[in-house]
Amino acid sequence: MLRQPAFGRRLRKLRQARGLSQTALAGDGMSTGYLSRLESGARQPTERAVAHLAERLGLDAADFEEPAGGSLANALSLVSSTGSETAMETLREALAAEGHEAPVLRWQALWQLAGQRRLQGDHDGEREYLQELVQLGDAVGLVALRVRGLTRLARCLRALGEITAALDAATAAHHLAREDDLDAEDRAAVLLALISVEAEAGRMPDARAHADELVERVAGRSDALWAESMWTAAVVRLRQGDHTAAQIYLEEALEKFSSRDDLVLWLRLRFTASRLYLQKQPPNAQAAERCLTDAEPALAFVGTPGLRQDLLALKADVAFFRARYDEVHTLLGELAEMELRMSYRDRVRLDILRNQLRIRSGDSSGIQGLRDLAEQAQAGANIDLAADIWRILAESLAGPAAPSSPTAPDAPAPSGT
Repeated sequence: MLRQPAFGRRLRKLRQARGLSQTALAGDGMSTGYLSRLESGARQPTERAVAHLAERLGLDAADFEEPAGGSLANALSLVSSTGSETAMETLREALAAEGHEAPVLRWQALWQLAGQRRLQGDHDGEREYLQELVQLGDAVGLVALRVRGLTRLARCLRALGEITAALDAATAAHHLAREDDLDAEDRAAVLLALISVEAEAGRMPDARAHADELVERVAGRSDALWAESMWTAAVVRLRQGDHTAAQIYLEEALEKFSSRDDLVLWLRLRFTASRLYLQKQPPNAQAAERCLTDAEPALAFVGTPGLRQDLLALKADVAFFRARYDEVHTLLGELAEMELRMSYRDRVRLDILRNQLRIRSGDSSGIQGLRDLAEQAQAGANIDLAADIWRILAESLAGPAAPSSPTAPDAPAPSGT
């Protein structure tokens, strides 16, 4: 039986999920005032009213029944136990249909859905969930949840190239974590986000200091958090020109971290190692290619579109270094036909490579293309990326020396921790 106020809450949630105003939903067969009283719980729904609303919403009358208690909790349990796309769709539906469940349950649902978007490389979709999650964390009032939401949002914004906003979120998370003295894992996760954004913003002294702090915090571990911390420290050293120290950190992570712990992170470590070998002086394209050869079979098990595109982009980088320009054109052509699931920096790297090919073929438009990319990155506060593009442009203008890497390796992408 349909009872108030549960019916009203569910009706309002279903209406809002479809983007309808009360006037649009009421139509000619119901007054807006009556619909408003139904949603507030002030009036008990009649069979005729339920039939009218069901028809307007494209539902069955039974869809207005309040789900069994804990439906969102049940959906979360399915996601935790299977993680399948079907379970995720069930969770999305439960989240859209409910409006009266515990805020902490909603937070957990948003966290899971944002994580799925991140793994798919859909950072715009991830941001939508995370922005609601951050607002909900503020309402719940649990500092740990606020910090985790801001941390994940900072990393998402960084992937989108929105560095100023990412720095604000990471700084806020870092301040809250210190003030509330959160546990070691939360503090380390905040530092991971903060370092990657600081490095992107060109604040290398800050990034280096925080990277050193991070390495101390994870000393003695060998889990995913430790491996990602080593990755982060390697990237910071690399961007400061300390290739030897960067290689030591990354090779330690490659040696000690097992694919059984986190296969996605295991793959990304090898992708980063490949880029590091291209950045060495002199570059070692053979070692870079070997890292990709080792990593590629694992895509059969965790081959999301984003990871496959990362592999193709890296293969193009390696082919460019080895002067296999026809292969570079082919790989870039494959990527051009795809809906890209890449970070802002990775997308720019593809554009840099296209412009480098133009310059090598004698097309001067590649020079202006690099200038435009550098100016765009600089305008968006991507200072480190802008500096790297200016360097590549200067080397391209100097003449056909050994190819330059399209960009320095990214700071770490989230591993799901």
